[in-house]
Amino acid sequence: MRHYTFPLLGRDFPVTVPERPEDLSAFIEWAGRQTEPVAVDTETHGLEILSGDPEYVRLVQFGNREAAWNIPTELGSAFKEAARKALRMLIAGPGITGHNFHGFDGPALHVHLGMEYDDLCRNAVDTMLLSKLVDPRAVQEGGIGSSLKPLSDHYIDPNAADTQGDLTAVFRSLGLTKAVGFSRIDLWHPIYQSYGGGDVILTARLRPKLEAELRRFGVPQRLVDYEHEVARICGHMQIRGFLLDPDYTRHLADELKEEEETNAAIVRSYGVEKIGSPAQIVEALMGMGETLVMPGKTAPERTAGGAIKADKSVLCALADTDLYGNRLHVRTPNPLAVAVIKAKRAAKWRSAYADNFLSTVDRNGRIHPGIRTMQARTGRMSVTNPAVQTLPSGDWKIRRAFLAEPGERIISVDFQAVELRVLAALAGVTKMKEAINAGRDLHSFTAELVFGPDFTPKHRKISKAIGFGVVYGGGANTIQRQTGAPMEEVKRAVAAYHRAYPEVRRAANRWQREAFANGMVTTSVTGRRLPLDRDRTYAVTNYQVQSAARDCLGQALINMDEAGLLPYLRLPVHDEVIASAPEREAEDIAREIGKCMTFNLFGVPIDSDPDVSGQSWGSLYMKDHKDKYLPELLVEHDPFFASRPSEAHRMREPEPVAA
Repeated sequence: MRHYTFPLLGRDFPVTVPERPEDLSAFIEWAGRQTEPVAVDTETHGLEILSGDPEYVRLVQFGNREAAWNIPTELGSAFKEAARKALRMLIAGPGITGHNFHGFDGPALHVHLGMEYDDLCRNAVDTMLLSKLVDPRAVQEGGIGSSLKPLSDHYIDPNAADTQGDLTAVFRSLGLTKAVGFSRIDLWHPIYQSYGGGDVILTARLRPKLEAELRRFGVPQRLVDYEHEVARICGHMQIRGFLLDPDYTRHLADELKEEEETNAAIVRSYGVEKIGSPAQIVEALMGMGETLVMPGKTAPERTAGGAIKADKSVLCALADTDLYGNRLHVRTPNPLAVAVIKAKRAAKWRSAYADNFLSTVDRNGRIHPGIRTMQARTGRMSVTNPAVQTLPSGDWKIRRAFLAEPGERIISVDFQAVELRVLAALAGVTKMKEAINAGRDLHSFTAELVFGPDFTPKHRKISKAIGFGVVYGGGANTIQRQTGAPMEEVKRAVAAYHRAYPEVRRAANRWQREAFANGMVTTSVTGRRLPLDRDRTYAVTNYQVQSAARDCLGQALINMDEAGLLPYLRLPVHDEVIASAPEREAEDIAREIGKCMTFNLFGVPIDSDPDVSGQSWGSLYMKDHKDKYLPELLVEHDPFFASRPSEAHRMREPEPVAA
């Protein structure tokens, strides 16, 4: 038996580590005596816990508020069995606590110890989820953050030892980076063992502090339980992963590299030697006769240092696209701006997606994107490493790398205009609710109210931008950039929008008043705390709508789990659920998922749009373009398109290119 300590609150807390199999009986006896939830954590060889390597976990730590036990499972089967036995006892008894348990340690224990993930989650509380319900803001937003160290500093001991920082210093002294340090540091290094034991002692002490805060703020227990269910469901998707087409992905990486180099050469032909130099780009654009004055402005926008801006919004305006790459048709695209956008995009996509996919694919050919179930302040989910959630909405090129299971087809079920429907429900917008219930196209209906019965497609585009601008907090300048319409026309349309839907502004005013009376916190319809910034109180509508829309998705995922559909699910992306189902059952499964995403919210129907496509995720986005262009690889590997002729061997894409 080896003994270490963790310094906290002015004293040393014991950290015990069994060294031989005969030492494990004392640990089991300790675990059997526990009457309060025990904190559980893991130390791994890195972050790729779902790589399929059963030896990836080095330690499994157990701790209460006074002591910790570190079980070195890398020493063999006896230590693994002891950890399994203790977990079973605790799950059946007082329960367990973990920090990021559902997203990291639970999946790691599932792979490493062979325990059922649902069993691990059945009597587990995740303090990271609790912390986000107390305060969802990141540190840079003025919040406490959700990492264990800042939470412990705030709630337990601001002078607690920074063993993680000490470990980083040890890694440097050994010539190791942080990425490999956890894998290569000696198992018995005192700081490593102290760090492992300290994490569970801190987590055990953190849980009651956060639970007390939730009670103080009146956060309903049903919301806490709901978040744990959503996290468990997403954990299953993360563990299962998504099949990758490695041949296509390697081809994609080569194509993107060539695209980057081709457009970089065009950029250099205009005298720009460094594509990352805004000053050189500005000089070249002005030499081409561009004024760099954004629509609605009288002079070029400048940085804090006084330099003329050449950011994405400026380049997109010059390329005659909105920020999403959709053509505006208000000017002739500037070829330099187009080339800069294309070169930067190709470089980003190759690094963030194609190369990332190939470097993180596991031994079974799967990618395991991390699903952060409460990433944004509003509770919105995000998908990270790889961040497929950041892909442009109409892209097929990157999504094509992901495949359904053999003999299956990809399913996508998306909410129909969920933000606007949620806005209508929460704010009680009478005309909007009537239009939705009548099955009207809401953007056309709004355009008719704003511009009259003879509205044009351009008017519909402006009305759509205003509707989303209200939801996302975008003002007239943003709407003008997105539509290319004259500023005066935008301002008149915004005023007409609020005359047509007066309930929207009244609801925003009410939510702001309530937030001022509640310490600058607005509370969502589900009881979620949403802190506001004093200089951005106008964002209250965005927070209310985005939060409720996210909870519609979370409830839909729970509905799917209860309907037995969880094995088919692959990813939640924005307001969409991606699934894979056997070809013969795909249409039926898609309909069932759609039913789970269809319900009533305060008299407004939340509807879904099921879609079944081919073998790749990208095939969902190729349907609209399959007669114009079709990559040979897509035909070769996706039977859905096998009957369609390919125009060329090289991948092509529709114009304009997404920015």
